[in-house]
Amino acid sequence: MSDSESVKRAVMQQVLEESNLANARTLIENVQTSCFEKCIFKPAGSLSKSDEACVTTCMEKYMAAWNQVNATFIARVRREQGNH
Repeated sequence: MSDSESVKRAVMQQVLEESNLANARTLIENVQTSCFEKCIFKPAGSLSKSDEACVTTCMEKYMAAWNQVNATFIARVRREQGNH
């Protein structure tokens, strides 16, 4: 592999990692906003047990849905790469 190819791969890897980090931040922000709006009706100094349970369930469902969408997207990208 030539030096230019190595540099190109390194840059591509860095861009991918930065993109993944940005996506993770967005996911966390969306989970926080969505689950807070869904579960916390009367904000106070602490969460009640029912608030905690709601937020936990909400986050688990949100993450499961995100994982399914992500897995489907990755499978599609790989399938399309295989066709080229």
